[in-house]
Amino acid sequence: MIMENEENKTNDNKKRRNFLKGLLAGGAVIAGGGVIKSVFLGGNEAHASGEVVKVLTTGGKLIEVDKGKVAKSCCSSDSSGAHSCESVGISNAEARRGIHGKKFIMVIDLAKCEGCGACTEACQKMHYIPTEREWIKVFKIKDSENSTPYWMPKPCFHCDNPPCTKVCPVNATFKRQDGIVLIDNDRCIGCRFCMAACPYSTRFFNWLPPKEIAGLKDVVYSPEQGYPRKIGTVEKCDFCPHMIRHGKMPCCVTACTKDAIYFGDENEDAVTSSSGETVCLSQLLKDKAGYRFLEDLGTKPRVYYLPPKNRRFPEPTEEEVERQLKPENKKVKESAKEPVKETKGI
Repeated sequence: MIMENEENKTNDNKKRRNFLKGLLAGGAVIAGGGVIKSVFLGGNEAHASGEVVKVLTTGGKLIEVDKGKVAKSCCSSDSSGAHSCESVGISNAEARRGIHGKKFIMVIDLAKCEGCGACTEACQKMHYIPTEREWIKVFKIKDSENSTPYWMPKPCFHCDNPPCTKVCPVNATFKRQDGIVLIDNDRCIGCRFCMAACPYSTRFFNWLPPKEIAGLKDVVYSPEQGYPRKIGTVEKCDFCPHMIRHGKMPCCVTACTKDAIYFGDENEDAVTSSSGETVCLSQLLKDKAGYRFLEDLGTKPRVYYLPPKNRRFPEPTEEEVERQLKPENKKVKESAKEPVKETKGI
C-alpha cells in the first residue's frame, strides 16, 4: 500500500510538472513566478462549451473542467508577460510606461518643515501601510552641538540612475518614462536584491501575510497603487501615481499645511505646494541652493531639498499640537530622534 501511494504521488508530480511546462511554453504564467489563479463560474453565468481544459487548483491538484465554467482572470497576460487589470482602467504595460510627456519631481523645503508628521500620516492612510513601517520617515537632525535642529522628511527618491532596478532579476522594480520608480508585485520573487542595492533604505519587505482590510477584498492589484499587499514582496513610496494619473497631487503634498513639499513636472519647469502656490522649479533651486541627498553617489535622485536657513514657520495652533500628541503620531516623533548623517549642501 505504501509503495502504491508513493507511485501515485510520483505520477501526480510528473503530471503537474508537465502541465506547468505547457503553461510556461504558452505564456500562461505571469513573469516573475506569479500564482496561477482560476475563477469558476456558477449559476446563470456558466455556459458549457464542450471543450475541456486542465487547471491547477489552489491545493495543487490538476483537474479537468469545461472551458465555459472558467472565468477570465481580472489580470490577463499576453505573450510578452504584460497583464492588464480592468478594475484600475489601465494595463500593466501602461502602468510600466508611465504618463507620456511628464517628468515628475519633488522639492522639500527644510526651512518650512516643522516635523509634524502630517505627510507620513497621510501616506499611511492612503496606502493602508501597517503601523510598523513608514514609507516617509521624518528625521530630526542636528548638524552640530551648537546648531539648531531641523526636520527632514525622507521618501523614496525615485532616482534617474537607480541601483535597485539594475539588480532585480525579474524586472519587478522598474523606472518609468515619467521618472517614477515602481514595483510590480505580480513579478516580485522576494529576493530583496533591490533592498540591498538601495543606499537610502526606503524599501520594506512583507514578511507576514497582510491583514485583511474592509473594502479591499475585491480590489485588483496594480503597480500604480501597491495594494492589496502580498507576502514575500517588496514595497516603497511610489509618488501616488494612481492619483497623479487623475490630475491630483500625492497625498503627502496635500497634507502638508506648511507648504514644505512641492511637486510638479520638470518638463514644465514648475512645482506646486498644498496651498496651490506654483513656482518656477529651476529658479527655486537656483535661488535657494537646492541639493539632492547623497548626490555624490551618482544615483541622481528626483527629490530636491532646500536648505533649512531662515526657518520661519508660524507657531503651531492648539489643534495641530493636539494632533501631534495623539498616540499614532508619537512614533513619528520617536523616529525623529534618530541621528542622521550630515547631508551635502546643508
